[in-house]
Amino acid sequence: MDNRRASSPLLRHEFERVPPALVAQASAFAASILADVAGRRGTLDGRIMPLSRSTRLAGPAFTVEIRPGDNLMIHAAMALAQPGDVLVIDGKSDRSCAVMGAIMITTCKKLGLGGVVIDGAHRDTEDLLALGFPVYSVGSNPNGPTKSVPGRINGPISCGGVAVHPGDLVVGDGDGVVVIERDTVASLLAPAAQKVTDERARIEDITSGRQIRPAWLDSALRAAGLLQDGETL
Repeated sequence: MDNRRASSPLLRHEFERVPPALVAQASAFAASILADVAGRRGTLDGRIMPLSRSTRLAGPAFTVEIRPGDNLMIHAAMALAQPGDVLVIDGKSDRSCAVMGAIMITTCKKLGLGGVVIDGAHRDTEDLLALGFPVYSVGSNPNGPTKSVPGRINGPISCGGVAVHPGDLVVGDGDGVVVIERDTVASLLAPAAQKVTDERARIEDITSGRQIRPAWLDSALRAAGLLQDGETL
């Protein structure tokens, strides 16, 4: 029996993942918080939405590039991924057929993967909702894929208009998905915590009636040329 590991450069096995401790800390924050402190970048296009808005995911990106309508490389990725990995699939936004369904997603759950993000379509929606596994996609289609066209595993991809590298942090919630570059995750945790504190204080100001209008509004309007010096709304 030949047990040699595949050597094709299109089947990359090893890469550096965002550390589990950082994943655990980052998972406490909403995708919106992380996107804001990352400079309002890294969010996938809004067409990639959660199948269920109550699910969340956080983990290192395991990237997969496929040809539209073919899921051969997703099957290979599932055989190589580690528990906690999030499959991030560049499906070229194709919605002509599904590239994952109940059988594959059930397998992902059994393998302990962290979730699936597909710039493409899924199927078996009712089964997937019952399964409760985090799935993000551009929509559904009952048509099935082929399983014959090569692609690439764990190379840089584009998913939802965002560059994703293997090992980057992927966080998803009811709003959508944000991808944070692996090397910047640690530096964003303190700003994210501060932003949560600031936003809670702002909401308290509003609900208590202490300050409903934003304190920055007049100065922003002056900077935009809509108010003169000394003027207010």
